[in-house]
Amino acid sequence: MRAADVPEYVQDGVVDCGITGLDLVHEREAEVEELLRLGFGSCTLEAAVPEESPAQALDDLDGLCAATVYPRLAGRLLAELRIAVKLIEITGAVEVAPRLGLADAIVDLVSSGSTLRTNGLRSVGVLFSSEAVLVGRRGGDERPPRLAQILRSVVDARKTRYLMLNAPESALELICELVPGSRAPSIVSLAEPGMVAVHALVPAADVWSLLPKLEAAGGSSILLLPVERMLA
Repeated sequence: MRAADVPEYVQDGVVDCGITGLDLVHEREAEVEELLRLGFGSCTLEAAVPEESPAQALDDLDGLCAATVYPRLAGRLLAELRIAVKLIEITGAVEVAPRLGLADAIVDLVSSGSTLRTNGLRSVGVLFSSEAVLVGRRGGDERPPRLAQILRSVVDARKTRYLMLNAPESALELICELVPGSRAPSIVSLAEPGMVAVHALVPAADVWSLLPKLEAAGGSSILLLPVERMLA
């Protein structure tokens, strides 16, 4: 089914839970419970204007007209910022609205920004950050939360790597200080006197800057392995 319809299917109990964009949940104002952010489909709801526009920031949109596929969400966010913008709801290619004279600006989802550049537009500010989410019906049974727990073990694992290395005992204190994300790495004595093995879970985003530091501190035989599931 279309991602835009998922919030209402969940709200009405047609399905127990569903995966859709956080932006669509807020736009549809569906009575659903956010169970888990899934870590993919990341994008931002941004306001953009033609390159030649004098507007440089969100405040400069005050009193202007903007085209959007997200009138409820955009209207609520702009109102919170006390920026008075007349929103025109359209479907289809929002990016062409300023060139056609329909609006002074647009409010639309942006991932890479290439579509804006292709249409001669530039962003003047981010209003909302979105990604794929698992949602369930409010007051539903316990199955969707159980599913969320299972999926969370995968989402958390994707952000983590299992680190193993050998090191002299004399370097252990420094190595433990370098290892992020682990309160107490596992330390195992090796057959070679004065040597230990260090095992720890580390954030995947930190590994490439971490490896040379561990090597300089005395680490050797360094291995990094993906983690399939991880329960906190």
